[in-house]
Amino acid sequence: MSDVRSRAEKRVDNKIRFYINFSAYIVVNAMLFVLNWYFTPEFWWVAFPALFWGIGVLKDFLIAFVFISKFDSESYREQKIQEEMGKLRN
Repeated sequence: MSDVRSRAEKRVDNKIRFYINFSAYIVVNAMLFVLNWYFTPEFWWVAFPALFWGIGVLKDFLIAFVFISKFDSESYREQKIQEEMGKLRN
């Protein structure tokens, strides 16, 4: 039962991380947009932090909602450890 609970906690933590990061992304980039529009409208530098931070938000989304079961099991971890050990032996 504790294994199921720990996996569920990990999934919930991933979703919470995504929601917090996405909320901060929206608020901060909105403020940056206003600052950019007000002070330097001739160069839209706000696109750079929005793009690169957006990549991080997308990564959090994929981990929380798309690749849920692929990386969530101990058997996957053990399988990858065995693969790496096999590569090191050769």
